[in-house]
Amino acid sequence: MIALLRRDLALALRSGGGFGLSLAFFLIVVMFVPFGIGPNSATLATIAPGILWIGALLACLLSLDRIFQLDYEDGSLDLLATAPLPLEGVVAMKALAHWLTTGLPLTLAAPLLGFLLNLPAGGYFWMFLSLLVGTPALSFLGTFGAAITVGLKRGGLLLSLLVLPLYIPTLIFGAQSVTLHLQQLSNATAFSVLAAISLFTFALIPFAAARALRVNLR
Repeated sequence: MIALLRRDLALALRSGGGFGLSLAFFLIVVMFVPFGIGPNSATLATIAPGILWIGALLACLLSLDRIFQLDYEDGSLDLLATAPLPLEGVVAMKALAHWLTTGLPLTLAAPLLGFLLNLPAGGYFWMFLSLLVGTPALSFLGTFGAAITVGLKRGGLLLSLLVLPLYIPTLIFGAQSVTLHLQQLSNATAFSVLAAISLFTFALIPFAAARALRVNLR
């Protein structure tokens, strides 16, 4: 398991779809928002949590098609499917590798980019915490979509259309957990639901994605 994780991390960092591309896209989204809506500080502060979450979500989409596609093209995925290692474990390690190279860097960068959107001082901690808890769900749900579309030519668009509806609950409760805190309201329910979504994906997605892979590799 650890060897597979190290391999996927090395491949992700060597290819162009690593954390650099995702961070660059995240930065571009955040930088262009003030140009589109104006420099009003109050408006930027109000929408900052939602914009940061949307930017992180879209940045995660950029590298989803690489999770299984490279292994499928060079035949490594067939070997992994027939290896003694459970395919569910392979899926979990690939989802973890995607989060470490995409979700975690975005989480660390979000508080810094929040400064560009005039995020209120009380929102930095919850912005970081909500992304830390919620972005793993994005990676695991994206892994499920990648498993369904593996082997399809130009499946990137189909993958995005498949995964985006699944991302909506994470986006809603992730942004609300920050917004409610800034409004001096209790965000315990929103944050608890966000954590529950992530735990649900950890428990279910490896099995669902492994099933999809077995069907596609027949």
